[in-house]
Amino acid sequence: MIGRDTALGSTVPVDLRLYGILDVDVCGDDGADLAEMAAEAVSGGCTLLQYREKAIGNARESLARIRAIKEAITGTGVPLLVNDRCDLALAAETEGVHLGQSDLHPVEARHILGPRSIIGLTLKSGPQADELYRLPVDYACIGGVFATTSKDNPDPPVGLDGFSRIAFRARLARGTGFPVGAIAGIDGSNAAAVIVAGADGIAVISALFSDHDVEARASDLRHRVDSALAARGVTR
Repeated sequence: MIGRDTALGSTVPVDLRLYGILDVDVCGDDGADLAEMAAEAVSGGCTLLQYREKAIGNARESLARIRAIKEAITGTGVPLLVNDRCDLALAAETEGVHLGQSDLHPVEARHILGPRSIIGLTLKSGPQADELYRLPVDYACIGGVFATTSKDNPDPPVGLDGFSRIAFRARLARGTGFPVGAIAGIDGSNAAAVIVAGADGIAVISALFSDHDVEARASDLRHRVDSALAARGVTR
């Protein structure tokens, strides 16, 4: 199954500049609250959102939360992805999924979701980046870049130098235009440094959703990312 021929990626462009991850362990499991946070994040400048619930106990309740988030951002043009679960992404009619290295293989996810869905992948090492040449994914997030309390991570942080090396290999495998983001431990103090190291954007949880005034936090992070991209000569 894994070896069958498949197109590399969808035809949907992905903007990783500010990738907000609504993790129920950080944000809580109240669907109305999650929907409100999603709307505020988009108003503040988020370009992509993900619903993440690593230990789903009740799939129906999870689906209801995803649908509430989807409804809250409908019409904004900002895609919503679901972590890992292709079935929930299909049922909620979100724009796609984000996969880890131990989740469903991207080829199988593409087979399930079709050519128009966005599929993202977490990368933790250079050899994983080398495999991108044969994987039907639309972007990659490299991490953890820094230490984080938002997720149990047995692997040590790769740091900025490690991120740059992995990103180089990812783009070598898929081309210079392949979107590469950074994840884990990123906030206002280091967002610009991550962009300078070669990231197209940042994926954030606590820095965006752990306190009040999500819109203001998103606006601040987006400004830092856009300024660093402009200094690097990247325009959108």
